[in-house]
Amino acid sequence: MSVQRTLSSIAPSADGAMSRLQDRFGRRIDYLRVSVTDRCDLRCSYCRPRDFDGYADPADWLTPAELTRVVAAFARLGVARVRLTGGEPLLRRNLVGIVRDLAALPGVRDLSLSTNATQLARHAVALKAAGLARINVSLDSLDKHCVEKVSGRDSLDAVMAGIMAAKAVGIAPIKLNMVAMRGVNEHEIERMAAFCLAHGFILRLIEAMPMGDAGRNTEYLSLDEVRPRLVERFHLVSCSAELGGGPARYWQTADGSGQIGFITPISQHFCATCNRVRLAVEGTLYLCLGQEERIELRPLLRSGASDAELEAAIRAAIELKPWHHEFVDAPAKIVRFMSQTGG
Repeated sequence: MSVQRTLSSIAPSADGAMSRLQDRFGRRIDYLRVSVTDRCDLRCSYCRPRDFDGYADPADWLTPAELTRVVAAFARLGVARVRLTGGEPLLRRNLVGIVRDLAALPGVRDLSLSTNATQLARHAVALKAAGLARINVSLDSLDKHCVEKVSGRDSLDAVMAGIMAAKAVGIAPIKLNMVAMRGVNEHEIERMAAFCLAHGFILRLIEAMPMGDAGRNTEYLSLDEVRPRLVERFHLVSCSAELGGGPARYWQTADGSGQIGFITPISQHFCATCNRVRLAVEGTLYLCLGQEERIELRPLLRSGASDAELEAAIRAAIELKPWHHEFVDAPAKIVRFMSQTGG
């Protein structure tokens, strides 16, 4: 059942904010993903349809000040990791200023960015200076024709320039996110792994998720089919180290110098350890990528609510967080696209 909490029922607690967020299943929530735009200069086949035009009105986007206020509230509640997403976040005007403001917030210890890197070469120096700690780059192939097929644009040269610019200014780690798709790029996975290991990047392989029609039309490939051959070729061993607090399960080279992560929401879900929520650009707080539970923060922000009321709303929202997604049992349930939720 879809649940959308109204703000009129939320009141601040009498004893003030506690130091940590914890849902009703005992999971600690310490990771916030913040979408700063739902626009993108690519149209990746698994993210949104090529003819999609259902964008949010920019007047409804949270302003930089509102974004900072929400993140500050989460930080006071113990959320230390913040990732900026989209759409493509580098299309947001004054993203560098947003990064600078968020990086300065007390309690924010890890500020990162998900990007397609087409604009990154122009912004890498400024982002590093503003306090960006690390980046994840979406790159599904090293073949120009495959990149164009998946993303709708011949963007590989721009993406590679952006990645190398980030490496040159010392942004680290740099993780490359590759959605594994049967019949599309599965034959390139070993080549991508070799490239990442050679350059000191971390490859993260991701199973396609049925988010909207775009996700459901993507040819799913279980990473259970992929992992054994990568382990054999690159002599990988299981790695228990946490690399960013996300859902990836990592394997590393024998000398520990390189890592490959596997994100398996379908074949081996990680709901029991989920530590995150997502803030969409218009202020909707989604509690699960694969469910409909959410709360609207923008009305609260624009009605003069106090910090205590904002924190109380966040706590009430966390109580709505479901136990698990239903990507396997109900793949048609989520009709919104990935770009609408925030990556």
